[in-house]
Amino acid sequence: MKKFKLISVLSLLFVLNVASMCSDDDDTNNSANPTPVINAVTSGTWRITFYEDSGVNETTNYSNYIFTFGPNGVLTAANTNTYTGSWSVTTDNSTDDSPSNDLDFNILFTTPAPATFVDDLSDDWDIISYTPTKIELVDVSGGNGGTDYLTFEKI
Repeated sequence: MKKFKLISVLSLLFVLNVASMCSDDDDTNNSANPTPVINAVTSGTWRITFYEDSGVNETTNYSNYIFTFGPNGVLTAANTNTYTGSWSVTTDNSTDDSPSNDLDFNILFTTPAPATFVDDLSDDWDIISYTPTKIELVDVSGGNGGTDYLTFEKI
């Protein structure tokens, strides 16, 4: 009888262990798929509704701009002037500043874009969350250790 109880307990532990491993694998595979994020951002135009640079809210630097994430990685920011940059969504890798996250949202602006675009927005952002109408990003700076937050919302 003791053998039967031991075998039952061991079998139950095995099943629970396998179930939890399968669950972890499924979550990782789904969250590392860039296609849903790409489909969301390429649909429509966006505004920055929140930008925090190391604890300082600097959203007003971008509030008058409309962002379009176009095909072939072309990013435009427009108000009275239009600035062009590039964007991509890539799977994370071990050389990144936060390898625990699955996807990076990469933004790159170069001059003649304003310095706030070149210095602050250009980065490999980690995706905190996304829906078809909102994308929340974070970046932990390797240099000064500050944390930046960036949120785009669909117009």
